[in-house]
Amino acid sequence: MDDDAIEVRDNPEAGRYEATADGRLAGYVAYQPRPGALALTHTDVLPGWEGRGIGGRLARAALDDARGRGLAVLPYCPFVGAWIRRHPEYGDLVPEQARGLLGGRT
Repeated sequence: MDDDAIEVRDNPEAGRYEATADGRLAGYVAYQPRPGALALTHTDVLPGWEGRGIGGRLARAALDDARGRGLAVLPYCPFVGAWIRRHPEYGDLVPEQARGLLGGRT
């Protein structure tokens, strides 16, 4: 599949960023708005779409959107926390008091 065929859009009614490919849902990052922040709570790539970089695309889109809107990010989702650790240029989005969330969960 061509990476350009994957689209990520915010679906505020559902409280998630959704990745679609060929018009079909491929994955999502769920969120909960907070005052001045976006709590990213869960990432799910649907069966059959794993291993195609969709989770990373979702994380980047959510973080870029939060930055563009001037929002902090609370990475409650372990996948997003790990993604931010691998892409430290996004670390500034996580407030100091929430940096422990970047450690992930075991």
